[in-house]
Amino acid sequence: MDVILLERVEKLGRIGDVVSVKPGFARNFLLPRGKALRATDANKAKFEAQRAHIEADNAKRREAAEATAGTMTDVSVVLIRQASNAGALYGSVSARDIAEALAEGGHKVLKSAVVLDKPIKTLGVSEVKLVLHPEVTVTAKVNVARSPEEAELQAKGVDVTADLFEREEAGFTEDYDPNAEPGATADEAAADVAEAEGEAEA
Repeated sequence: MDVILLERVEKLGRIGDVVSVKPGFARNFLLPRGKALRATDANKAKFEAQRAHIEADNAKRREAAEATAGTMTDVSVVLIRQASNAGALYGSVSARDIAEALAEGGHKVLKSAVVLDKPIKTLGVSEVKLVLHPEVTVTAKVNVARSPEEAELQAKGVDVTADLFEREEAGFTEDYDPNAEPGATADEAAADVAEAEGEAEA
């Protein structure tokens, strides 16, 4: 299906371009969202008559988006979520969650502007693209952690799940005593050894 683009569409073209797309993409995305018109003779004439207005309106929206983008340099948000020791979230972080967190930080962004290839399902810091306008994008850092303290560590580049795993492993090896009786704690084992040495001296 041929359509006339009413705004820049990534990997397709710019305002006024006539491009060929799959019918489903046109019907389900481009046409209902006002991003394109069917490329009929009547629509081509209508577009040309309104071209100056459409381009001026686009320029105004682009300027507003650029102004917003200027306030979002190095923007980041922290989302506190429950997760397993392996770092897997009990649930996931969606575009809506990110948009709401940005709004709480004073950056009003539409949910549709948050581009997620797939929901975030693990702890860590992810870079997420925000499309403020077809020609203006910024990147936000989304820090998903189990606590504000973990979020601070992750912001410094610490892998909290690896750190936790290492501490757990270290904990098991530190407490292990090959001479201990099955089920005995390290302290009990040490007491038994001391008692046995005392009896031997007697």
